[in-house]
Amino acid sequence: MPGGGRPLIITEDPLLLDDLLRLCAAAGAEPHVHHAVPEQSGAGDDGSGRSAAGVGWESAPLVLVGDDAAGRVRGAPRRQGVFLVGRDPDDPHVWQRAVEIGAEEVLTLPDAEGWLVDRIADVVEGAGRPALTVGVIGGSGGAGASTLACALALRAARAGERTILIDGDPLGGGMDVLLGGETAEGLRWPDFAGSRGRVGAGALEESLPELHALRVLSWDRGDRIVVPPAAVRSVVAAARRRGGVVVVDLPRRVDEAVAEVLAQLDLVLMVVPGELRAVAAAGRVAAGVRMVARDVRVVVRGPVPGGLDPDTVAGLLGVPLAGEVRVEVGLPGRVAGGEPPGSHGRGVLARFCDGFWQRALGSAQGVTA
Repeated sequence: MPGGGRPLIITEDPLLLDDLLRLCAAAGAEPHVHHAVPEQSGAGDDGSGRSAAGVGWESAPLVLVGDDAAGRVRGAPRRQGVFLVGRDPDDPHVWQRAVEIGAEEVLTLPDAEGWLVDRIADVVEGAGRPALTVGVIGGSGGAGASTLACALALRAARAGERTILIDGDPLGGGMDVLLGGETAEGLRWPDFAGSRGRVGAGALEESLPELHALRVLSWDRGDRIVVPPAAVRSVVAAARRRGGVVVVDLPRRVDEAVAEVLAQLDLVLMVVPGELRAVAAAGRVAAGVRMVARDVRVVVRGPVPGGLDPDTVAGLLGVPLAGEVRVEVGLPGRVAGGEPPGSHGRGVLARFCDGFWQRALGSAQGVTA
């Protein structure tokens, strides 16, 4: 990031400065502080448009101008990422001063503190394009959703994508077990149960077990199976900000915590065996998911002798067809022997996942059908 990811604060108000320094510390940022625009301050300017302190008006990724300094900033070059910060919400002239300095917003403390911490943290993390985030859910019991989620994450990682696999089902067998890493060091869901506010994207990734070139957030073997929805929201948001690919294995029941996950997904793949009873069960699951998720598509598992073809399944459910995953001979035995789903590059599961990512990641507009 320009300016080394360090925001620029311009103010002479000691109380406001204390507040802004506190918010920067909460976001993990070490700001530059000036009383005026660095290039115009006359103190240490080296003639290159940057101050001796190493940051200038145009190079800083974010500029926070105290209301007391608006007059001293007037006339500086227009740029994005300038915010006028004050404490008086009833000041009738504050917006005029903001327009004069080209500020994007007027931020009034303390009301805007949460928003400002998030924005500063984005600068520190170098937040760019969010991860393509895909959820996988079973339309019926035993549909193979966890197997597909694991394979999707594994194939994305092997394709060179930064990948995080999130186990959203506390009553499942554990995604770390599928990957052979139940004893791997790193944090699990219960460790995040007390999270409040923003979770750092980089810190999250580094804290998770690394298995087969991807990071995994799973459950431990303890009794805790509930994480507050606010904590779930913060953790998934942090994973998305890191970029790359995030795959979430979802439970079939949509509670408040699962709804927080669904709201952040780009796409939900619902795995449904090609038989009438499974389709009937999947219809109820789809109804709950579609109340929150933006895009739901069906992956038909089959073929089932005397069962339904993929197009019929999709038509009965009223959702687009993402494809068919045929039964892979020998997969259960290989998984039992410690080989994660999707490892066999020539298997039907790996081929489906590779084709899915080629279409999804190759589309500038997002996920393609």
